[in-house]
Amino acid sequence: MKLKAIILAAGEGKRMKSRIPKVLHKLCGQGMLAHVIEAAEGSQVSETIVVIGHGADEVKSTLKAEIRTVLQKEQLGTGHAVMMAQQYIEDEGNVIVLYGDGPLITEDTLNSLIDYHNKGCYSATVLTTDLSNPQGYGRIIRNNDLELERIVEDKDANPQEKEVKEINSGIYCFSSKELKNALPLLKSNNAQGEYYLTDVLAIIKNMGKKVGLFQTDKYEDIMAANSRDQLSDLEAIMRKRINQKHMENGVTIIDPANTYIEKKVKIGIDTTIYPGAILEGKTIIGEGCKIGPNSHIIDSVIEDHVEIDKSTIKESSVKSNSTIGPYAYLRPGSRIGNNVKIGDFVEVKNSVIGDNSKASHLAYIGDAEVGKGVNIGCGVIFVNYDGVNKHKTIIEDNAFIGSNSNLVAPVKVNENGYVASGSTITKEVPKGALAIARSRQENKEGWAEKKNQKK
Repeated sequence: MKLKAIILAAGEGKRMKSRIPKVLHKLCGQGMLAHVIEAAEGSQVSETIVVIGHGADEVKSTLKAEIRTVLQKEQLGTGHAVMMAQQYIEDEGNVIVLYGDGPLITEDTLNSLIDYHNKGCYSATVLTTDLSNPQGYGRIIRNNDLELERIVEDKDANPQEKEVKEINSGIYCFSSKELKNALPLLKSNNAQGEYYLTDVLAIIKNMGKKVGLFQTDKYEDIMAANSRDQLSDLEAIMRKRINQKHMENGVTIIDPANTYIEKKVKIGIDTTIYPGAILEGKTIIGEGCKIGPNSHIIDSVIEDHVEIDKSTIKESSVKSNSTIGPYAYLRPGSRIGNNVKIGDFVEVKNSVIGDNSKASHLAYIGDAEVGKGVNIGCGVIFVNYDGVNKHKTIIEDNAFIGSNSNLVAPVKVNENGYVASGSTITKEVPKGALAIARSRQENKEGWAEKKNQKK
């Protein structure tokens, strides 16, 4: 049966106190709206329609081309928002209504709601849950047959109704035909002058159609964020879900409460993640790795059995059995080979480093091609920038770059070439040659004594 999703994302979100549209505020690496869209797509929707309003252009720019948008110029209630998409509601199939600020909804809960709706042959089904503190939510009032009698908003509820724990999530599954027939009958004759989607349920009931109630015990799924404080609560819940999933799949996370893994990150079995680690974007971590404390990895690929200690890696790759850090920095475009050591306070940028090479400490390697088995000593600088353009340095296999050397690009050190410590290399070093580019030491006897006499 054809299924469409209408996601309401037009709200301003004044309590966020932000210039960013509310639904674009991020948790676990992506905007709230993106999480909702992913859940809908996981429920096999044939089309997703997003109702936009505040920050419409900005919101639209984040969406995939195949997602349809409709504009709600004035925010006149949830019913009015769905009316904006009325022309795309067909006579067959179902429509689920979701909210762009409710990122914790899962495809499992949506699939259960849709299945319940279909099996019960309902014209509309409300997703409900029990809350220990239901303040602020509409209450589900059931009749003697435990079916829906009405939904009472919190502000309109009498003391007895306020005691009801079952609440309306605001998430619905509608028969497309019944929703399409009911929307034109909505009225705004209330104190707020708005069109309420809950009134659609009453219209459908008055037509003699069945309205179902699907109660979930996963109350977190219906939580939404209207403030920064609530956003942080949702972030904590989603982060816990993500970490739990990785642990179930064979990853050791020493302290889940202090480990930050975004939703799209993939991690292999037997990898250990230490406290303070931050894994972002589309990062892929292989098997048997050790991601040490306070390491930050963004959009990078780390292969098997790599150890990373207190280091930052951005848009780079590290092959198997290599060690990074502590306090190393791999900037975008770095490609580190197998069994490579990038030690403490080494910075690599837009460079390839071949297998079994090492830069153990205090070096800058920028815009370089470094071969296999190369040793880069302490204090080596790849001088790649002339103030206008960047230039490349090439170090071939088994070369040795002595400590405190400067390699002024464009320059090449050929295979088995040696650079003496303290040299500034501006010309090509031939294969197997030793390059010494420093002044000959001269000792001036008695110089210190003469200087002191002048004082």
